[in-house]
Amino acid sequence: MENNLKKDSGIRNRLYMLLLTVLLGMFAGLVIWAFLKLVALCTSLIWETIPASTGVRWITVPVCVLGALAAGLLRKKFGDYPESLNTVMGKIKKEHHYSYHPMLVMLLCAFLPLVLGASVGPEAGLAGIIAALCYWVGDNVTFAKQNVDLYSRVGEAVTLGQLFHSPLFGILAVEEEEGQLVPERMPRAWRLVLYALSTASSFAVIWLLNSIFGKAMAGFPSFSAVPVSTTDGLLALVYIPVGFLLFLFYEGCEAVMGKAAKVVPPVLKETLCGLAIGLLGLVCPMVLFSGEEQMAQLIASNGGYGVLFLAGICLLKLAMTSFCLQFGLKGGHFFPLIFACTCMGFALGMFFFAGDAGHAAFAAGIITAAALGAQLKKPLAVTVLLLLCFPPQFLLWGFLSAAAGSGLAGMIEKRRKGS
Repeated sequence: MENNLKKDSGIRNRLYMLLLTVLLGMFAGLVIWAFLKLVALCTSLIWETIPASTGVRWITVPVCVLGALAAGLLRKKFGDYPESLNTVMGKIKKEHHYSYHPMLVMLLCAFLPLVLGASVGPEAGLAGIIAALCYWVGDNVTFAKQNVDLYSRVGEAVTLGQLFHSPLFGILAVEEEEGQLVPERMPRAWRLVLYALSTASSFAVIWLLNSIFGKAMAGFPSFSAVPVSTTDGLLALVYIPVGFLLFLFYEGCEAVMGKAAKVVPPVLKETLCGLAIGLLGLVCPMVLFSGEEQMAQLIASNGGYGVLFLAGICLLKLAMTSFCLQFGLKGGHFFPLIFACTCMGFALGMFFFAGDAGHAAFAAGIITAAALGAQLKKPLAVTVLLLLCFPPQFLLWGFLSAAAGSGLAGMIEKRRKGS
């Protein structure tokens, strides 16, 4: 009798967990869609509608300065938001909790950099918001308390899967984390079921909202094909080191910008960042925002940009991304990194093949995979992430390049620790 009661209780608990996971996925989808839709509308207002209606193109400069000033005041009063994805997950691992009390502040601090044109992506801010919502559920829904860490991982997987249009990337990015946030008693197969259900429910909600109200986020454009000749394959031996060097360049920019930011008072550094964004928007708008629309222009140009111009845009984009992150207009770095590496891929592909942009896709893919592999150190997750822009036929090349980048980064880390 007692065994039957325990069995019934276990089944009931599993059903409750399934139901809550589906509801969490739906709610996360709603939040992600609403946030991105509002970002798209306000971005269009600031950068298109207002300049067109006033006839004053430079009006975006004072708007960016004022918006950045507001972001600086919020961060000075309430804390360093939005926090990076690694910081969010680090707090969850260490404290088994993520504060949700400054929720409105978190939303505003994630929102302002995106609409002001900062060279950052939305994944960092949204990951913190979804994690906070998961812990709010855990603190206010009795049944959810015992599995709240699991729900935070589910929320992260849903968020990354949605933003990168790759559910598998979201799952792998979470499952490849070092250490386990969930108890050993939770089998991986069961976690995968929960990931799948929550992701499916979130995609269903976003599909419905997109059908009714229009897309909230266009997403990265993709290469329809990546032709590979023998020469392309041999040049991978050049592209992989280039991708790794871009990773080192980005790390160096972060270090330099971080030191510079420490000597600038709070609020002033955000305001300076807003001023830089506004001025760059007048002379070189290609280095602003997360990079989706700019990458679409790059692919559509079919080699219309010069080699030196594209290489310069790549380096400037990486520098601008680190500048925005260190000077307070924060967000994610995945999207800007992908766009920057694609620019360098186009530049090298056209350089080696005398202006023929047909080889640029392969160069872009190898360089991106090597750079992200070095940065993330998760070759499998990077390989799946590449599906955002590259066809499945490229995945083997992508995995090998990501593994090479990860290996090179690991060697550098060992040397640094040894010294």
